Amino acid sequence: MFNGKSILITGGTGSFGQLFVETILARYQPKRLIIYSRDELKQFEMQQVFNQSCMRYFIGDVRDLSRLQLAMKGVDYVVHAAALKQVPAAEYNPMECIKTNVHGADNVIQASIANNVKKVIALSTDKAANPINLYGATKLCSDKLFVAANNITGGNETIFSVVRYGNVVGSRGSVVPFFKNLIAQGAQELPVTDEHMTRFWITLPEGIEFVIKNFQRMRGGEIYIPKIPSMHIMDLVRSIAPDIPIKIVGIRPGEKLHEVMCPKDDSHLTFEFDDHFVIAPSISFTNKGNHFNESALGEKGVPVKQGFEYESGTNTHFLTVQELQEYGIKS
Repeated sequence: MFNGKSILITGGTGSFGQLFVETILARYQPKRLIIYSRDELKQFEMQQVFNQSCMRYFIGDVRDLSRLQLAMKGVDYVVHAAALKQVPAAEYNPMECIKTNVHGADNVIQASIANNVKKVIALSTDKAANPINLYGATKLCSDKLFVAANNITGGNETIFSVVRYGNVVGSRGSVVPFFKNLIAQGAQELPVTDEHMTRFWITLPEGIEFVIKNFQRMRGGEIYIPKIPSMHIMDLVRSIAPDIPIKIVGIRPGEKLHEVMCPKDDSHLTFEFDDHFVIAPSISFTNKGNHFNESALGEKGVPVKQGFEYESGTNTHFLTVQELQEYGIKS
């Protein structure tokens, strides 16, 4: 579906953007593959790896609507990956997080509609479900904006959907590289916020595949959640450094003990498919169908039971220490 098409990735120099570009270039022949981000050094470094003739590099911030509108001229598909994502940083710099994650999301929507982009997928996070921190609250707001955007396209063909998933193994700023860096520096103990903590766990390649698949199955307005395993934080520590003691340091500002991806309050809107869940919009669309139990690929889902919750602590699939070593840490 991407052959001969123009694709733009906001925040494209991040972990997701780099592997997404690598994957698209390996499988398709896009007309243009546009990296839109604000860090010139990261773009320079990325250009040394990806310098194919279809590649374009735009310096710009999602806070800048006019620059986004210019960058999206002639674009067919957009992946919105740009965000301020560090939970403690968001707690201490709330307005900066709001400007990027909320105002930036609205700018992506406006620029996409103005340029008649065909499909837009916004990346979300488990922290957007029942948020207790500012980062999660801004991503919930972003999710709502992208869902509701399907009602303001007028005669345009643009459709918007959201992909929500958990912690990405090995992504920049995540716990695995953090622990590995401490170990490399000769740490005598590893800091753990709470020994009972659990998290959803997904590899970056799995996240990329899920996003690509959802471009094919989306009707517009869905929130897609993959069925993925959970991990116990203590099992993660044992998989990385079984012989290094831990130090309990307490939960950080805005941190949860367990994460949720499908909240109970949305159970009446949630459909279960073979390998994923879909949360349908709580609002009705005036210019399109409102049936989300069947994808554009013909996949059929069934309503979950009332009160269903997809939570990392009660997940049916937990990774063992050995599985974490084989599946997670080396990815």
